[in-house]
Amino acid sequence: MLNQINIDDIVTIAKQAGDIIMDIYAKDFSIDYKEDQSPLTEADQKANELIVEGLSNLLLKFPILSEEGKTIPFEERKEWEYFWMVDPLDGTKEFIKKNDEFTVNIALIHNHIPILGVVYAPALSEMYWATQGNGAYKNGIPLPLYTNTESDKQLKVVASKSHLSSETQDYIDDLAKTTENIECVSKGSSLKLCMVAEGSADVYPRLAPTMEWDTAAADAIVREAGKMTYQFQSGTAMEYNKENLLNPWFVVR
Repeated sequence: MLNQINIDDIVTIAKQAGDIIMDIYAKDFSIDYKEDQSPLTEADQKANELIVEGLSNLLLKFPILSEEGKTIPFEERKEWEYFWMVDPLDGTKEFIKKNDEFTVNIALIHNHIPILGVVYAPALSEMYWATQGNGAYKNGIPLPLYTNTESDKQLKVVASKSHLSSETQDYIDDLAKTTENIECVSKGSSLKLCMVAEGSADVYPRLAPTMEWDTAAADAIVREAGKMTYQFQSGTAMEYNKENLLNPWFVVR
């Protein structure tokens, strides 16, 4: 099934969504708030409309689950073998702050596993993509770009720019007990997972809430780059399309 999908088509959809986002980014825009008090902008909504239309026009038709789409009951979702998982603007807070660290996330999930992922950071001109069995890429260059051969001496840890929990800080402090030098960097959106995939960071602990659409696309890239996103408690790989779409705490390494 996967070989019937042209990754270039998904990359093109992500780029088109990125163009819409950047048009709005360049001007003043209004901010609304959802029931959970998370911000929502015109860019989230317009990018979502474009992505949903683009995916719906592909030859292979799969259901679409998007952060900005309608809620779909688990009784319906649990029957899905394949579906698209979309976050049209991941890092809305970073978008509002205008720090460039936001992404378009598009993933294809097959039986709870992300098998295709596209992550596009339009303000940074960074395009990541991966398909299962075909490797991961950043702007056409195979990942990882860097390999840390002295992880016992030096580790680079990436953490959330807007959501650093005390538990995440405790995890980083524990790493410092067994590593000579810990360098901590902060980043917004799914770019944190992509940094581990490319090797510019070694570890990304997220001991705080996220949703499945926040991680699915980048998780596909992580896996194809030879890394993994592990559930913090069980140590098993992350799964998608759970009844509750809230992710467990996780560590990418």
